[in-house]
Amino acid sequence: MHTPPYIAPARFASAEDALALAQAIYRGSVEHLRGALQRFVAGEDDGRHVRACYPFVRVRTDTVARADSRLSYGFVAGPGHYETTLTRPDLFGPYYLEQFRLLLQNHGVPIEVGTSPQPIPVHFSLAENDHLEGSLSPERRLRMRDLFDLPDLAAMDDGIANGTHDPQPGEPHPLALFTAPRVDYSLHRLRHYTGTRPEFFQNFVLFTNYQFYIDEFIQLGRELMADPAGAYDAFVEPGNVVMHRSGLPVPPGGEAGSAPPRLPQMPAYHLMRPDSSGITMVNIGVGPANAKTITDHIAVLRPHVWLMLGHCAGLRNSQQLGDYVLAHAYMREDHVLDEDLPLWVPIPALAEVQVALETAVADITRIQGYELKRILRTGTVASTDNRNWELLPTRAATSPERRFSQSRAVALDMESATIAANGFRFRVPYGTLLCVSDKPLHGEIKLPGMANTFYRERVDQHLRIGMRAVELLRQQRPGSLHSRKLRSFAEVAFQ
Repeated sequence: MHTPPYIAPARFASAEDALALAQAIYRGSVEHLRGALQRFVAGEDDGRHVRACYPFVRVRTDTVARADSRLSYGFVAGPGHYETTLTRPDLFGPYYLEQFRLLLQNHGVPIEVGTSPQPIPVHFSLAENDHLEGSLSPERRLRMRDLFDLPDLAAMDDGIANGTHDPQPGEPHPLALFTAPRVDYSLHRLRHYTGTRPEFFQNFVLFTNYQFYIDEFIQLGRELMADPAGAYDAFVEPGNVVMHRSGLPVPPGGEAGSAPPRLPQMPAYHLMRPDSSGITMVNIGVGPANAKTITDHIAVLRPHVWLMLGHCAGLRNSQQLGDYVLAHAYMREDHVLDEDLPLWVPIPALAEVQVALETAVADITRIQGYELKRILRTGTVASTDNRNWELLPTRAATSPERRFSQSRAVALDMESATIAANGFRFRVPYGTLLCVSDKPLHGEIKLPGMANTFYRERVDQHLRIGMRAVELLRQQRPGSLHSRKLRSFAEVAFQ
């Protein structure tokens, strides 16, 4: 077995010192794997298995925490032994620091950092522009399986987040929702799906199901970069193409990137701020499968909130095309999360997000109070995985119309309930503001001319409402955004 030099575990009363050791362990492990891989690609093979492991952080406490009861994270559920593996301390450094400080503050016991027994899969050690496929013959790729650790699905499931993880006797309880291999897996998938590096993602995320919104976001992002006094420092497009705000010096490596020959499956765009409090917008496309896929991966970045901005079918005759719907409840017929989050689990509305969205609508439309009800309706949003539900028999006992009526649904789409449910599952605050683009129950189906007019009139306003909501949410403490409603009674300590 060929391993890097051993770094002994140590106990710390300082979050900064604990993070420094985690960084040293991770850096040594990754450099060890990359060096061995480079030699292997060059043709060397001494027959020894190459292994390097993730760092871990551990807390042992024999008392019940006397933590700030207003917080939903930063403390363990009760006396015991808690542990998690860590990855990418360069990317998650500020996040880890906050978690370490809260654990030290709330429990008054040192935290321990050391090298875990969990191997780092060699694929997860690759640098940003490293690619194996073109460098190895099929025979060498097969040989690599014998010499390096490969991704293990058993170490990457969502049992902790789903509440189904049951530690074996003597096994530590989890400190975080995600293990290091699970995080690494999602970081690599984010590059693939969005066409941008995880480092560019911001703490406030907007999802949409139409390219029209992305076009507006691109135009707005470029306009903001031309303003020397703007609030955002850079705008990033797929291919890691970075545009810096006028007047700002370009940091080393900041000019990297090139537009891809074709857009990725779910392209992401980032309005960046130095403290990562900017806005990331992702075109998730249509359907609950896409919505689940992208939120499964963005969740490991621990954003402060994600919001859905998209189009929906209005189900009430009193609604007009272009009206807004603020989701207060969700009827789930998406089916993609049934195994992870049973249908009997309610998805609560989060007051802070709801107020921000309603206030944003009022601010941008300049309509206040009772008059706001003319264009904004709050109620249940139904999400379905059947795009052509209109073609089902209407007189059947299980007809969609009956379910819509019984649920009091005011709007229908294919993504919102999935995004909200996954936010609930992963403890990421969520919200939904939709715009009525058709009324199929009332004979107003989408027609080309009507749709074009609608899109021109509403997309820009809708996007600005979403961005205004982010501004309002940014003014709040993260501790108030990460609602206690999203935490179970046996919860992990990390946010």
